[in-house]
Amino acid sequence: MHLRTPLPPRPRPARTTRRPLKHRARVLLLALCTIGATILVSAPSAQAYAPVEIVHTEQVQVGPYHLTVGFSKWPLRAMQSLDFTFAPDGGLTGKSGILSMTGPGMQGGMHMGGPLSRHPRKRDVWGLDVRSLSTAGQWSFTFTINGPHGQGTGTLDNITILAQPGPPLALSWTLCTLPVIGLIAFLVVAWRRHRPSRHLTVVGI
Repeated sequence: MHLRTPLPPRPRPARTTRRPLKHRARVLLLALCTIGATILVSAPSAQAYAPVEIVHTEQVQVGPYHLTVGFSKWPLRAMQSLDFTFAPDGGLTGKSGILSMTGPGMQGGMHMGGPLSRHPRKRDVWGLDVRSLSTAGQWSFTFTINGPHGQGTGTLDNITILAQPGPPLALSWTLCTLPVIGLIAFLVVAWRRHRPSRHLTVVGI
């Protein structure tokens, strides 16, 4: 009688890490694509221009010229983006102008503004596109217009700017960055746990 000696079990081949590494690479790539898509969607599109809607106007006499100042939001608040329009009677033909804005926190002689130009989304008037005023308090808008009737200067005084809406700016930025910081931390931890060098050591490379 011949006794059959059982063969020793064959050693199992070392597990390859090729597929898991590809899977993790795809997960990281998907996460990065998601972040990029979110940024692109949230960014204002250069093609999607909304019409200018004026909800409040003020009148100012600039020498011989009558000027209508329009605001796309009212009341005004600090750090709130809005559109300003400046429409002189008779249109813009043959006229040019300069705007100077002064407000709280500005030292003597300092001002904001510059030459008046056509509003990019309302070409028949001068204007400022999506601007904001930095601090709450009383602001003044001084206009100098040159035209067929000579030069004129006028000021729209005591424009009240209320406090910034919502939570403080620093807190808002902190809340907005927390998800991004959490995602970066997750990706770093995942990479450290499954970095390729550890798997190459396991397979004896």
